[in-house]
Amino acid sequence: MTTDDKARTGPDPAGFGPAVAHHAWRLSGRIVAGVGQLLLWILTGIGTLLRPLAVRLGARLNGGAGRGPGGPPGQTAPLPRWLNTWREVVGAWYFAPLTGFALTIAALAELAPRVDSPISLAGGFAVAATLPLVWRRENLRAVAAVVLSAVAASLLTGQLLLVTTSFAALYTLYALGRRLPRQSTGVLAVGSVAALGVVYLATGTLDDIPWPAPIVAVLAAIGLGDARRVVESAGRTEAEAAERTNETLTRLTAVQREQAVMRERARIARELHDVVAHSVSMIAVQAETAPYTMENLSPEARAGYTEIAKTARDALVEMRRLLSVLRADATPEPEAANSPQPRLDRLPDLIEQHRGAGGHVDLAVHGDPRALSTTVELSAYRIVQEALTNARRHAPGSGVRVDLTFLPDRLAVRVQDNGASAATQVLNPRDPGSRTGGPNTPAPAPAPAPADAGRTRLETSGSGGGHGLVGMRERATMLGGRFSAGPATQGGFLVEAELPVTSEGNSIRGNGSQAPPGRP
Repeated sequence: MTTDDKARTGPDPAGFGPAVAHHAWRLSGRIVAGVGQLLLWILTGIGTLLRPLAVRLGARLNGGAGRGPGGPPGQTAPLPRWLNTWREVVGAWYFAPLTGFALTIAALAELAPRVDSPISLAGGFAVAATLPLVWRRENLRAVAAVVLSAVAASLLTGQLLLVTTSFAALYTLYALGRRLPRQSTGVLAVGSVAALGVVYLATGTLDDIPWPAPIVAVLAAIGLGDARRVVESAGRTEAEAAERTNETLTRLTAVQREQAVMRERARIARELHDVVAHSVSMIAVQAETAPYTMENLSPEARAGYTEIAKTARDALVEMRRLLSVLRADATPEPEAANSPQPRLDRLPDLIEQHRGAGGHVDLAVHGDPRALSTTVELSAYRIVQEALTNARRHAPGSGVRVDLTFLPDRLAVRVQDNGASAATQVLNPRDPGSRTGGPNTPAPAPAPAPADAGRTRLETSGSGGGHGLVGMRERATMLGGRFSAGPATQGGFLVEAELPVTSEGNSIRGNGSQAPPGRP
């Protein structure tokens, strides 16, 4: 058929009806959508008008953080206080007896206008269906058997259906659904529906109630109990998972802390290796050259020097083997490999580096400066270095004072900064070696330290591959000394260490050597 033929015959009558129906369907959908959108606009407007009132009411009921609106600090808001009180009452031992007796009295009061005497078959069924709920918490299944049997017998014998006994039966089904496993809950639901079917078929007690209503009520009660059981089980599972996670994190933190300590000890051992290796090498060289520089040595003396040199060389080999074990899992340290370990005579360079980074520092030496063992001076230098690094990192721009006090039996190192001006955060306040400075940190002084509010002193913060407070503590305890770090009484952060000393010679000033630096 051509186009002209279609034009002459007009539209196809067979497709006209479906097209009209399709357009009518689309038009009806648009009308419904328009009405729905209009209702949404109206509801949105009402919600916008009521939102301030709802927010105010919620704020009044829930209160703020730790206080009720307008109330004193620490006062619990009304709604949480009511909920907590209700939970305490429900969890008390007397809740079940009180509610059970109250339901029994309510059942007898509801039955009294309908019967001549409460001492009757209906009264017995009413008491049997409600009074056992007094002991529901200790013996739920036995109580449920008595209650449900009494309600079923009451319905099968044609007794009056009471609201209180109906509530007792539904509550018992809810409690069973909350306690029983999923399979038993399904069997309970099927049995309850079957019992209702028998009642409808055998008696006319429930003829005034449409049959779907009791079935829906029974299934809803059991379903709510099962849903509550699932929620409580999920809550317990989440709580157990959270506890396991906390335990895992605690163990992980302990392992990380132990690893940090071990890495720092390995780093200290590598530094001390250079010191001891130098001394042992000097012993070996002097023992080897002594027979050539000293005349008239006896054969026994030459053999002794040879044995000393051999022992020193063997000790160097064993030290290198030990160091290879320590360095197996560690990255090389260019400073330790390419330069001698620093001593106190290099403190001026360290002070200048701190000033070059924008810091303010004063150095003061007290007592009689003298030459100390290399390990003591190295430990003191590293403690000052880590303390200055922490000051630059956590309290930038603060003033720092470094005090070295030479005592007869020990070297006291004291580094204190006056803090920054930002908010503080306290980490691990129970550990005196890892406390952080700030106004929120418990301190002996009654006044807060607002100037020290600027940082968080982490035990894993350090310089040159060190670990901050961990490394400083390890250096002090390695020598049998004492170390402490925490907020200062006058504000700021204070690091103190006492290192037992062993003299290596006379006073530096007495023998012409360079003394440790004084105040610049």
